[in-house]
Amino acid sequence: MKSDESIKRIIQKWNTRALPPEIIALSDAARQRHDGVAAVLFYGSWLRSGRVDEGIADLYLLVDDYKVAFNSRLQALLNRLLPPNVFYLELPYEGRTLRAKYAVLTLDDFAKGTGTWFHSYIWGRFAQPSGLVYARDAESSAQVQDSLTRALYTFVGRALPQVPEIFTPRELWCVGLGLSYRCELRSEKPGTAVRLYDAAPDYYEAVTTEALKAQGLAVEPVAGRAPGSYRTLIPRREKHLNTLGWHLRKVQGKVLSALRLLKALLTFDNGLDYILWKIERHSGARIEPGPSLRRFPALAVCVTFWRLFRKGGFR
Repeated sequence: MKSDESIKRIIQKWNTRALPPEIIALSDAARQRHDGVAAVLFYGSWLRSGRVDEGIADLYLLVDDYKVAFNSRLQALLNRLLPPNVFYLELPYEGRTLRAKYAVLTLDDFAKGTGTWFHSYIWGRFAQPSGLVYARDAESSAQVQDSLTRALYTFVGRALPQVPEIFTPRELWCVGLGLSYRCELRSEKPGTAVRLYDAAPDYYEAVTTEALKAQGLAVEPVAGRAPGSYRTLIPRREKHLNTLGWHLRKVQGKVLSALRLLKALLTFDNGLDYILWKIERHSGARIEPGPSLRRFPALAVCVTFWRLFRKGGFR
């Protein structure tokens, strides 16, 4: 399909841009920890800002098989039952310390996560711009590009029924990104979705135009409005069903996010501190567990979750 190829070209143009050497170094260090790595993707705040001197980089390692990627059967099992596993990495680099967290998924799970998964955990992230740091071969690169295209289609199709009758690409993405953020265990500051869009408006406008044409969605261009305005022609019943889907996605997402944070106790050094830092970063709520709780991390997480819930950390 012509539009499908157009979207792939747009995505490929964005995710094959030159990346900072710090990201390549972190990717190489992460790959050395695992066998069977087919590709590495870079996304998140470092990609949007271009700043690599603060915070933490976000990477995804896409592997052939969990049993091959991990020396631990438990790690492989956990990654298969509740993907992805997330790990922390520190790397000395030119007199400073680089930090990253990286998730591990098989290529097959990544493909499912961008298309058939009900929850927005993968397709909500990778409909946004990303960087392909490493690809083992042309076949692996093509699989990744296909999945990124699928993520875009999934996002647009599931966000579209929630926009106003007359909308622009900016409104579509701000609505959709806001919904996907609320489906996780985080409470982003007002305006986050707008900032995400404003970090790459050319990308979002280009892929939205092509996605609406390629999917044959129930929209039509509107003349006399802001450039790129559309009208939705989606039946009310379909909109109600879509709204129900997002409500269910929100409940599912909170549960899955909590379970993933608990799982991080097994994959992170100082996992409790990482969990507390991540929640404080997104919500502003902070809890400092005492020495007695730190001796029992699982209990500490349960108690801390309850305290943070009461302080509004999981809105």
